[in-house]
Amino acid sequence: MHHLALYTFGVLKSPLTDPTPLTRELHDSGEAIYRKISQHPGYLARAEAADGDRGTHFDLDWGAWGEFTVPTWYGKGHTVETTALDATLSLWTDLRPAFDAVYTGLHREALNRRYDWFERTGHPSYVCWWVSDGVIPTWQDGVSRLEHLHDHGSAPDAFTFHHPFAPEGTPTRIKGIGPKRDQVR
Repeated sequence: MHHLALYTFGVLKSPLTDPTPLTRELHDSGEAIYRKISQHPGYLARAEAADGDRGTHFDLDWGAWGEFTVPTWYGKGHTVETTALDATLSLWTDLRPAFDAVYTGLHREALNRRYDWFERTGHPSYVCWWVSDGVIPTWQDGVSRLEHLHDHGSAPDAFTFHHPFAPEGTPTRIKGIGPKRDQVR
């Protein structure tokens, strides 16, 4: 049996510690969004810091999810004062539940505001791939696959919801979802 791994990455317009209303608004909405997504059918798990550690993404102990890393195009800081990114890594039972969780409800509302908070980098903001049952994807897996998606487009080991692949590596479709340009505009 396979599970879907989903990695998301965005470069914020300002550091996480920026006290401006927009940054606070994004940060404050995050917990409610995570809570709602974790209740969605098909959700299995997401990378969370061990023991609820606080600090930057780079300083936390992510346990089985591995050491936190970022794509090569991330050029902002790595300290508490300068980190300007948002990243998630999660596991799902299948494509459809993950797609529905991302594109409905609170998360959809946040996506509608993404350009208020995030820079337009010209790079994909997410990537999907299949893992065997019992395998926990790492942050490095997500970064490598996101960079592969950017450089080569959708493939069996790095794809999008709009150009998905089945676990055995054949192109597939999510009912009701057609091909779409995956680059950030």
